[in-house]
Formats: sequence, structure tokens, C-alpha cells
Amino acid sequence: MLGRRTRNHHRSRRRHADVTIELTRDVPVQPTGALRPAPIPAPLPQQPSRLRVQHAGADPSVVAWVRKVAALTEPDAVVWCDGSQEEFDRLTTQMVQAGTLVRLDEDLRPGSFLARSAPTDVARVESRTFIASHRREDAGPTNNWREPTALREELAGVFAGSMRGRTMYVVPFSMGPVGGPISQLGVQVTDSPYAVVSMRTMTRMGADALAAIGPDTTWVPAVHSVGYPLVDAVGRSRADVAWPCNDLKYIAHFPESREIFSFGSGYGGNALLGKKCFALRIASAMGRDEGWLAEHMLLVKVTDPQQRQFHLAAAFPSACGKTNLAMLRPTLPGWTVETIGDDIAWMRPDADGRLRAINPEAGFFGVAPGTGWSTNPTAMQMLDRDVIFTNVALTDDGDVWWEGMTEEVPEHLLDWQGRDWTPASGTPAAHPNARFTVSASQCPSIAAELDDPQGVVVDAVLFGGRRRTNVPLVSQAPDWKAGVFLGASVSSEQTAAAEGTVGQLRHDPFAMLPFAGYDMADYFAHWLGMEDRLSQPPAVFGVNWFRRGDDGRFLWPGFGENSRVVAWICARLAGRVGAVPTPVGLVPAAGDLDVTGLDVPAQDLTALFAVDPAAWTAELDELETYFARFGDKLPRDLTARLAEVRDALRAARWEQRRWEEWTTD
Repeated sequence: MLGRRTRNHHRSRRRHADVTIELTRDVPVQPTGALRPAPIPAPLPQQPSRLRVQHAGADPSVVAWVRKVAALTEPDAVVWCDGSQEEFDRLTTQMVQAGTLVRLDEDLRPGSFLARSAPTDVARVESRTFIASHRREDAGPTNNWREPTALREELAGVFAGSMRGRTMYVVPFSMGPVGGPISQLGVQVTDSPYAVVSMRTMTRMGADALAAIGPDTTWVPAVHSVGYPLVDAVGRSRADVAWPCNDLKYIAHFPESREIFSFGSGYGGNALLGKKCFALRIASAMGRDEGWLAEHMLLVKVTDPQQRQFHLAAAFPSACGKTNLAMLRPTLPGWTVETIGDDIAWMRPDADGRLRAINPEAGFFGVAPGTGWSTNPTAMQMLDRDVIFTNVALTDDGDVWWEGMTEEVPEHLLDWQGRDWTPASGTPAAHPNARFTVSASQCPSIAAELDDPQGVVVDAVLFGGRRRTNVPLVSQAPDWKAGVFLGASVSSEQTAAAEGTVGQLRHDPFAMLPFAGYDMADYFAHWLGMEDRLSQPPAVFGVNWFRRGDDGRFLWPGFGENSRVVAWICARLAGRVGAVPTPVGLVPAAGDLDVTGLDVPAQDLTALFAVDPAAWTAELDELETYFARFGDKLPRDLTARLAEVRDALRAARWEQRRWEEWTTD
């Protein structure tokens, strides 16, 4: 598990092999938060586990792996999870008693709970997220690379005894419908019941997934511990806390051997290892080796008034409107949008040369602040029952609230840390990255295709982010290579979903910057190479709902009105409208974007599609600097496209200057 493998598994499909644990280095464990007992002494030499880990329905490879993890982490008990309602009820009751969860009012929010995390454990920790590929160059300059052997030694030290006094849960799960041709299997062990019940919502978790693992089945092993043992190496005990975690965190991925280790965090993105860790970082490496794509994308089915259906995938950085678009309620008559997924899409070429996609998840782990009745009524309906909320505020009558939920602000709340809060407090009631975890089956707009193991044919791929300037409301790439350039050039204002300065502009290629499990230049090349695998590749578009005027106001109303942009995209796919070429892509011709009944001044519409040659030239200069970090590995097709756009901007700038001189004369 934490030792060096006896053979190279790079670019191969395999079942999880037997491995050796090596405890060669001790890393001191430091508890988090205000409760800070004395450090736990270094663990004693490892003793053989006396726990009963056998499970009659489990493949021997799974049992052997669980036994090794238990021998290292030393839990008091091992429980194999079956995904049943009885198990969920038992674990949530246990967490209510422990103070980890607050049960919400059964009349106002039936079957729902509130969790409050430690203030130091509220988001993904990109600075402690590691890609331990065999070679540094395979991780690339945008990932935190760690040498695999050294990292395994560090992990052996922190995981040794990390579950003393706790229960280790074995969580078998399927990403995608169990047995589907695009689906993948995994097994997570964790000492967090919060992670267990959340994985039940977010994946196909339980007995069916475990039964699908046979002697020759590929499956991904994932180890998680909150890093807060209750008993030290010499038997001294300490009390538990409501949200156990550790100041020292590791989110470690071994892409060649397909392994995940997460230590020190109980937060969803770090603890639900089927999500970003497996479904993106490990799966992207699997896709590279096997000829498919694992992407940070929503997936929707759009039906026009003539009952023609289109399937769109869209990549936006976290907290940039993916869930709102995935649950779009069109304002245009006769149009419907059905939700297949709001965060992750796995896409494979089919026998006919088309790109087919599934949503590998079974639930939604969405950002609560900004989600409200005026912005996403579909989501609000979905959240009326059976939800686990994390870091939102608690109302006096036992319900939840967050900024943007309602226009009226409550007079009194308990904020996300359990403190008294009023509108005069001067701090957010809910954490900006507060979350909801809910089954996709509760979404009123859910499409039946969610459970289709064959997936859906992707007609178009959209890229977008939060951009105040430059980027048009919508544009279409003229060809596949230009589409890959569009994805590679995505940049967005930083949000609270990850560490970093909120509002700062950062490059986020394909919205995969924190999630690509290998070198980003190789990732670009993999996308370019998909053209050879597809006889009918999807069209590629860029969108930007967030462009602002000189006075700082949004130029586009967004939310349900984004259906007008979706309608134009579908019209392009159906060949019913033309487009006007610009240096950065094709934009709607005058009159082709339906703005009937929309209160958007003509000058704002013009500004939404304005391509300023000087501003864009400066943007290309900055993009070229960013691309330079990839060195000689950057695909030449991207360099050629950048030069092509630069030449077009130069010509447009010359035409603009000539027009200004002519009008002046």
C-alpha cells in the first residue's frame, strides 16, 4: 500500500496488487483548532492487526488491502458499508449525538442536517495536493509533484495509528452506473462517518459496487483519515471533537498505480475521494492512458420547441455558475433543459466516432451562497428535504439560511461557526464556500439519462469563467484545434471554492488547473489527439455571463436568460443560423440572438460582443507568457492558433485605426 510496487503499472489496466507497507519515517500528528492537546508520541513498531476484516461478499484482493490499511491505522473496529437507509440513519444519529451534525426541523427541512467544520477545514487545499508520478515532468509545472517513494514514507508516518479509538469504514463505490462501459469502481476506507454518508449520496455506494469487484476487476483504492486519533501509541486517551481534523494535510495521488491517500481534512473535496481525487485527478490519467476524457464539466439535455434534442457539456471553474446552468429554467417559451450532471463528465469515443458522456456522480455537492429562489429555483426545490448542509447558518426555528437564499435577511441566526449573528455583525452568516450534499434523484430537472450506462452523445462543449472584460458573451471556435486553444486559454476570477485571493484573475485551462492528474501540456495534446478518434467531434463554444460595463454593473442578466445563449448554440448545431467571424471566434449575427422582451440596452449588447484589439493583444501577451511555462512540451497547434489570433487582431487594429482616421478627416 505505502511501499514501492514491484513492477511498473504505467499505462495499463490492472486489479489492485498486493503491496508492502514500509514504516520508515515518523511525522508528528498535530490536532487542529483551539483544542490542542499535547502531541501524540510517535507510533510503536507496527503489530499485526487482530481486527476481523473478512467480508463474505468481498473479493480477496479487497479484503487483503483492507487488512493492510487496518494494520497500519489501528482502528478499534472495521465496518463494511452497504449503503442502506438503516446504515445512514444509524450514522447520522451517531453524529448528532457527537455534535458533528445538527438535525434540522423535521417540518421545515425533513431528513436534513447541518454540519459545522473546523474554521481551518473549509475548502480544498491545493497547496497540500500532490501528484506523485514516477517522473517530475509527468506531473508538469501546474501540479505539486512529490517523489513517490519519499511521499509514501511520509504517508506511512502520518497514517500509522491515525485511526486509534475510531471505526474504520470500508466504502465500496461505483463512479457511474454499476457495470456500465464508462463506469469505474473504487473502495475508500475512512474514519469519518460524515464522509461515509456523503459518499452514499455522491456515488453508487454499497453492496452492489462491492459485488461488482471480481478477481480481474480494475478498482481504485482510496485511504482517508481525519488525522485525529483518540488514543496514542502508549494507550493514553483524549476526548473527541465535533469536527476532527489536523493542521497537517495531505491529498496525495499516485497516477500510475491509481491510488489515493487523504489525511487531515474532513471537508468534502478532500474527504469524498470519489469526487475530485478519483473522478478527475486519477481518472484524467486513466483517460490519457486509455483514450478518453475525465472533465470538470456539467452535462445537460436541451430540447427546443421543435422537440430536437441536444446534449451540452460545459467546463467552468468552481463557483462560476455550473450548477445554475445545469439546472437552467429557460425564459424562452418552448425550451427545456434537463440536468444530467453539474460538475464532472466522463467522455469516451463510441463505435460511430462520436463522443459519449456520463455523469459519474449520483449527487450534487454544490455551493450554497448565491443559490436562491431568484437565481436557481430548481436547486431550491431540490434542497427541501434529505440534505446535508455544511457551514451554512442556522435559523431560530431550526432551518438553514445563507447569503443569496432569500431577499429578506433574518434578524437573528447562528452563523456557520455557531455564533450569534445579526445583519449588523459585519461578517457572512454562511461561509462563502458553504455546501449542500443531496441526491441527484431529488432534482426536479433530472434527466432519465443520468442512469443510462451508455451515456449521451455530446453535441457541444462550452468553456467559460468569471471575466469582467474582453471575453464575449458567446463565441464559437471555428474548428477543433481552435476549440482546444479556447479551453487552454480559460482564465477566471478566483472564488472561495479553493485557497487563494478571491477576485484575482488566474489561468484555469479547461477549468482543470487543480484537477488534471498529469502534465497540463500533455493534457492539451491529449485533447488535440481526440480529433483523430472522433469522426463527429462536438462543436466548441466559449461563454461569459460576467462581463461588466465601465460602471461596474453586469451587462447580461444571466441565470434563466442564459437560455437565449443556449438557444443560439443549438441553432448553430442545427445549421439554422450563421455567425460573424471575429479574431477570437464566431459570434452571433445581428438579430440571431433572441433578446425579445429583454431589457438590455443596445449599447450593452454591443459591448457584450466587443473585441478590443489592444486589450486582446495584451491578453495574448500574457497568455503567451503563461504558455511558456510548459516549454517545448506545449503543442505546436496551440502556438500556431495563438499566432493566428494575434495576426487577426493586428489586422483588426489596423482597420480600426484606418476607420478612425477616415472619420476624423
